[in-house]
Amino acid sequence: MLYYLFNYLNSFDFPGAGLFDYISFRAAMALITSLVISVIFGKRLINLLRRQQIGETVRDLGLAGQIEKSGTPTMGGLIILAAILIPTLLFAKLHNVYVITMLIATVWLGIIGFLDDYIKVFKKNKDGLAGKFKVVGQIGVGIIVGCILYFHPDVQVHKRVSADYKLAPNESVVTHKHMEFSKDSTTMWIQTRDMTTTIPFFKGNEFNYNWLIGDIDKSYGWLLFIPLVIFIVIAVSNGANMTDGLDGLASGTSAVIGLALAVFAYVSSNVRFSDYLNVMYIPMAEEMVIFISAFVGACIGFMWYNSFPAQVFMGDTGSLALGGIIAVFAISIRKELLIPVLCGVFLIENLSVIMQVGYFKYTKKRFGAGRRIFLMAPLHHHFQKKGMHEAKIVSRFWIVAVLLAVLTIVTLKLR
Repeated sequence: MLYYLFNYLNSFDFPGAGLFDYISFRAAMALITSLVISVIFGKRLINLLRRQQIGETVRDLGLAGQIEKSGTPTMGGLIILAAILIPTLLFAKLHNVYVITMLIATVWLGIIGFLDDYIKVFKKNKDGLAGKFKVVGQIGVGIIVGCILYFHPDVQVHKRVSADYKLAPNESVVTHKHMEFSKDSTTMWIQTRDMTTTIPFFKGNEFNYNWLIGDIDKSYGWLLFIPLVIFIVIAVSNGANMTDGLDGLASGTSAVIGLALAVFAYVSSNVRFSDYLNVMYIPMAEEMVIFISAFVGACIGFMWYNSFPAQVFMGDTGSLALGGIIAVFAISIRKELLIPVLCGVFLIENLSVIMQVGYFKYTKKRFGAGRRIFLMAPLHHHFQKKGMHEAKIVSRFWIVAVLLAVLTIVTLKLR
């Protein structure tokens, strides 16, 4: 909203209004605003939750320090949602298709998580929203996001190809004033709406989902792309949900992932950087930098109250939204194949649960008694059972998240 106001004022040469034309300025303002909202709004929300006695009901699983957390205010994900949505609405171009997509995903998944927390807290049902309803909600947002990204005319990429490249029906040669610095008679830039993505660690690292269809009519490519979007959204949002078990673990890990995604979004939306690094240029994706800056600020600001010992828990209101946002964002900037590395912490937490449950059921059926791989799942609880302090577990998981984030950024040059 402020972008449109200052853009209007800039037409009258209003001093300083031109700053809002710069992505770096608006991204910085979004981050700062989200931090301020998290700290100020967060304190008021925590006090409100305490007055309403909206506290976490903790089941005794024999973990150190677990009982002391009983009664800690939950549903703190509302802080994160507010700190993401408000700066985005203030500083981003709201007519941008990518911003609209991210806002839909954030609100949708936030509502699903809120319903789950509401049932747990107010209905006194420890199981919360039934799993099938969660999955239906995640499928719903996956379908919406998949349809927008596949069918919307503004969703396209520009990429450099050889001069003798044979154009497909949905491709056209494109020129851009900022591309003139890299004149090369042996190559040209083309514009395409194919759902091309990035394959990490390989030279010529572009992959088109339509290639998997072969000789089938390419207009049916959405039958492959949309289910993939649904799978990624479910996997990453559930992974973030699994990770939200220790103070500051999910929020800190998400902040690190968000920083890496911000780098990718900025590079992909800047034609000079994308040309130099030989990655796809995504027009209009620069507004994603505004959104992800608010996301990072919200995660860091939330840790003001969520770091050990936590004054508030995010609940599913926050964790489902965080994971879903990361998934949709990565897909939008064509970096979804980097998710297994970038979101490695989420992945291993998810896998530890799957392995534990699967092995327990297998051994129970075969030997009559279930056996376990880990002392407890998800993985962070395994280390708790081994006697490691909660704060040390969280800090080490953060370190792993940083290493994985750096590794994904290195893929820009390592092929």
